[in-house]
Amino acid sequence: MQTNAITSSHNPSSKAAMPTYNGRPDYDFAAALDKVSPQVKTRAQTQAQNFEGMFLNSMFSQMTSGLKGEGPFGNTVGTGIWRSMQIEQYSKSFAQAGGVGIAKEVYRTLIMQQAKTAGQTQGKQA
Repeated sequence: MQTNAITSSHNPSSKAAMPTYNGRPDYDFAAALDKVSPQVKTRAQTQAQNFEGMFLNSMFSQMTSGLKGEGPFGNTVGTGIWRSMQIEQYSKSFAQAGGVGIAKEVYRTLIMQQAKTAGQTQGKQA
């Protein structure tokens, strides 16, 4: 699943690229992006990236949990602490570099929910 969420929120006269979902234009997501503020977009992007980082951390921890022996992949107390810090940094790096696509889906979902909430509050004010 591919989501392209490139927007230009500070110049309303410029046309932003149409987001895509599964290779097709995502008109619902484009409309949702127009309804939410730049601050909400930034916060949602950060939260989505952090969520993917946590997922990757869990996945990498499980991948290395059965390693035994000596050296950097051994099973000593010091190595275990070092490995957990290394896995945390790997997870953050992977998520910041694009990850495995979870952040894009989470971002889309968060924006869609925020736009729905924004639409409901605007309807009550009218």
